[in-house]
Amino acid sequence: MKNTLTIAARDLRSYFTSPIAYVVLTGFLVLGGWFFFNLLSNFNQLLMAYMGYQMPELLDSLNLNELVVAPLLHNLAVVLVILVPMITMRTFAEEKRSGTYELLMTSPIHVGEIVAGKFLGAFVFILLMVLLTAIYPVILLWYGDPEVGVILSGLLGLLLLGSSFVAVGLFTSSLTDNQIVAAVSCLVTLLFLYIIAWPAQSAGEGLGGLLRYLSLTEHYGELVKGVIDTRDLVYFLSVIALALFLTVRSVESLRWR
Repeated sequence: MKNTLTIAARDLRSYFTSPIAYVVLTGFLVLGGWFFFNLLSNFNQLLMAYMGYQMPELLDSLNLNELVVAPLLHNLAVVLVILVPMITMRTFAEEKRSGTYELLMTSPIHVGEIVAGKFLGAFVFILLMVLLTAIYPVILLWYGDPEVGVILSGLLGLLLLGSSFVAVGLFTSSLTDNQIVAAVSCLVTLLFLYIIAWPAQSAGEGLGGLLRYLSLTEHYGELVKGVIDTRDLVYFLSVIALALFLTVRSVESLRWR
């Protein structure tokens, strides 16, 4: 455990000693702020229009969670698809390029501890991003009356989604010594998992159900709606565990070459 925490602290520190952390955090918050204030502006326009109709039933149909929070979280998920490869591309690829990978592999540390430490470091960074995202629901709580439970469920979903992306990014980074190749490979894999359910409606009941189950967005969408189902939690944890297992196997195969 000590070795894992040491590696996690070293990796987390390395993010902030390079421009990557600041570029990623700034880009994430700027895009999040842009999405949030545009969605909130559209909500206010609808509110004013419905008030002008003087029809209370229309006003009752307006929901901050459905019209602001849910679209915001879905948009942030797309941003994570783009930004997470930038975070994880250097985890193993940079070690190989700089020559520290051999030192790490020959040290008396188990491969599982190395992978767990690198995942934990990136996970803490993703957690920081999600916590910064919470500023938007706080603004809504200050001026409006959104459903807190649905917001917390959505933020949990965003954290699990980002963690799954990180685990996939670690695996792609372990396969190469080129950061660009690692980032592009991660991006393509995440996009595939993101859109895999698109042909589900025309694929038949059996294959369509399988595609929907494999889709990250299908499970994420349920959490954004405020539905915390153990099947969705197990799915995300399974994706993380499988990606980390493949990363361990990849690192071990290089260790004994």
